[in-house]
Amino acid sequence: MARALALATACLLAAGLSSTAGQGLFSAPLSAENARAAPLRPGSPTAMVKPFYEHVGLELDPAQRSHFVDPAKSVLDKSDALRKSGQGECLDPNMALDNAAYDRAAYDRAEIDNSLKTVEAVKGDEAKVIVAFVVASNPHRLEWKFKKVDGDWKISDLLSVTGEWALSQYQCE
Repeated sequence: MARALALATACLLAAGLSSTAGQGLFSAPLSAENARAAPLRPGSPTAMVKPFYEHVGLELDPAQRSHFVDPAKSVLDKSDALRKSGQGECLDPNMALDNAAYDRAAYDRAEIDNSLKTVEAVKGDEAKVIVAFVVASNPHRLEWKFKKVDGDWKISDLLSVTGEWALSQYQCE
């Protein structure tokens, strides 16, 4: 079963996320016959990621800290402390958008909504969600890592495949 899940995930990644030809990020668009959107399961890792694409900058909101676990939580807590001390910002306000430069006034919500693709892989108490999208006509890909804590999925790290950075590697001091 786990082997089949890994193979299915690899196939989905290869088919929908690995090619940068054609539409810039994705290979040929998926047709209705070969792509069926799976229902979003409440509490699933993918369901946990979705709000970060509906509300830009949500990952830096201290009220969201309960959705994170170390090492991500430690970095976010240190960033909060640095901001409160008046010494400046440590993290970009749009990490879920791969720190993409965009003008909020000209921000095209439809571009992200129309291009957003996710693939979820769960193995025991760990999971990851690969997210691919387009901002300002530029393709981006991120990997959200999760750990199960007391039965709930918590975000443990956020990695940019496109920008080659990881939240856990930031030094907010």
